[in-house]
Amino acid sequence: MKKELLEALRDKRTLSMLLMLTLLYPALVGFFLHTSIERGTRTEKAGIELAVIGGAQAPNLLARLREKSVKVSEHGPMDDAGIKALLREKKVVGVLRLAPEFAAYYADIRPAPLELWFDSSAAKSEQRLEVETILRDYANNIAGARLAAHGVSAVVLSPLRLERYDTGDGAGAGKRIGGFLGMFFIPVFIFGLSMAIDSTAGERERRSLEVLMAQPMRARELIMGKWLAASALAAIGLALELVVAHGVLSVLPLEEIGLSWRVGLPMLLAVILAALPLCLFVGALQVAMAMNSKTFKEAQASAAMLTMLPMLPMIVIPVLDLRVDTWMYAVPVLSNQTMFQSIAAGQALGLLPYLLTCLLPLLLAWAAVEFAARRMRSEQYVMGI
Repeated sequence: MKKELLEALRDKRTLSMLLMLTLLYPALVGFFLHTSIERGTRTEKAGIELAVIGGAQAPNLLARLREKSVKVSEHGPMDDAGIKALLREKKVVGVLRLAPEFAAYYADIRPAPLELWFDSSAAKSEQRLEVETILRDYANNIAGARLAAHGVSAVVLSPLRLERYDTGDGAGAGKRIGGFLGMFFIPVFIFGLSMAIDSTAGERERRSLEVLMAQPMRARELIMGKWLAASALAAIGLALELVVAHGVLSVLPLEEIGLSWRVGLPMLLAVILAALPLCLFVGALQVAMAMNSKTFKEAQASAAMLTMLPMLPMIVIPVLDLRVDTWMYAVPVLSNQTMFQSIAAGQALGLLPYLLTCLLPLLLAWAAVEFAARRMRSEQYVMGI
């Protein structure tokens, strides 16, 4: 194990891959969440840009828009082509055009025509919906005032009174972000992969396995050294990745987009410790797979298929809309993702989920090591006879 680790740490490509994957996933998640936060709070910080044509006919409407943090820019008469050209510049969320007869219709208590032009392909749908809400509320207020002027209570316009009560405590938000961060367990299949393939299929092609087999040690000892070295790289990479992700998520104002990150260092340490059997299982599986491959290229092709395995639960579970159940903790990778999701949601886990998460990967790791040791003991296989 020491020999394999020293050789791996001397390889700059291995270290570069480990460092890149350790920082890449947390950086991508942090970037996407930061972008979502900026987009979600852009309205409150910068306001909504809205162009208005014929706004002089409705000064009260413009005043209401400005009260709602809408930046109104008044324009002169403009035809349809000019409005489309203005929207293509993507500087405003929409164009509100009041028809020339707007003031006359309004004075006659008739529906006053106005048009809201927008570009549905632009990423400003939330701001456009907010403008529509402001216009709808303004129209309701006018209708209520007109009814009151005729001695009719505005209450007749509201036959129902809906009251909303939110009983959420942030657990749902934690569950959403925990499920999203389940992708952090995918690089476990990549951290030690290069060393696992090179120390088995690579040495077999270079005929250096024959030298190892001539040494006074058992085949299982050779396999265990390679297995533990690959698993150590996977564990180190995963631990660093989760620590970096914890630091990134702790400083982001996730509450702005309805999310929360309530995982402390003790909980994070529990997640890392529960993932160590997964690292052992992945290292054993990669070594066994590489030992079963006849060439280095065959081992790389098999590794590509192996890396796709942890993505299956992330696709199947949301599609089937399955609830968290005990059996999920008995499935490698899925168990760690489910545990991370539950802890992020603030749920208390008993002893059984931890036992199931650790037990099955260890059993599978032992089976894979035995298979690889049997391959190592076969001189015909190692020498390619």
